[in-house]
Amino acid sequence: MNFAEFVSQIRWRPQIGDPGFMGWFTVAAYAAAAVLCFIAAHRCLVAADAGETRRSRRIWWSVAVLMAFLCINKQLDLQSLFTDVGRLIAERQGWYGERRTVQLLFVISVAAAGILTFVIAARKIKSVLREGILLLLGLSWLLIFLIVRAASFHHVGVLLGSELLGIRVNWVLELSGIALIALSAARSARHPRDGVKPTFFEKK
Repeated sequence: MNFAEFVSQIRWRPQIGDPGFMGWFTVAAYAAAAVLCFIAAHRCLVAADAGETRRSRRIWWSVAVLMAFLCINKQLDLQSLFTDVGRLIAERQGWYGERRTVQLLFVISVAAAGILTFVIAARKIKSVLREGILLLLGLSWLLIFLIVRAASFHHVGVLLGSELLGIRVNWVLELSGIALIALSAARSARHPRDGVKPTFFEKK
């Protein structure tokens, strides 16, 4: 199979993936979180320590760009493209029949990597941002949710598509991650000096 044939078998097409109310509400939530992160980055200019300010701004700018990308991706549904490519590779390499095992290992690996990344990053970001733990919780929660959903593991898909009191589980999981990130950015933007951890002398 050449590259042109491979591309022709991909089902994904660039279009609005979730035109319903909750789809656009989630887009708006991502956009609001991105704006709050941009504001938090800008407000870091009032901090006294130049080194801490630069690190804080880099963190907030990076998160803002990520949230802006996820805002666009919410309707482009690039995870479906990822799933299609994975399916074609599995079929071409002859292990499509064992895909459930591979997907399960993928989910476990992602969860383990997410926990490890959280622990390592928490030590670094906490020294720069007072809102670091809250921000990391939101990022870890959201990114693990997105990656696991993109894995298209059947039982996980059924769970995410289920409803609790008329509300779909995937809405709750995705929006709660966004909310944690938005809350950490809002608190940092509101109290810019709180966005930077005080030094030993400032504590006194």
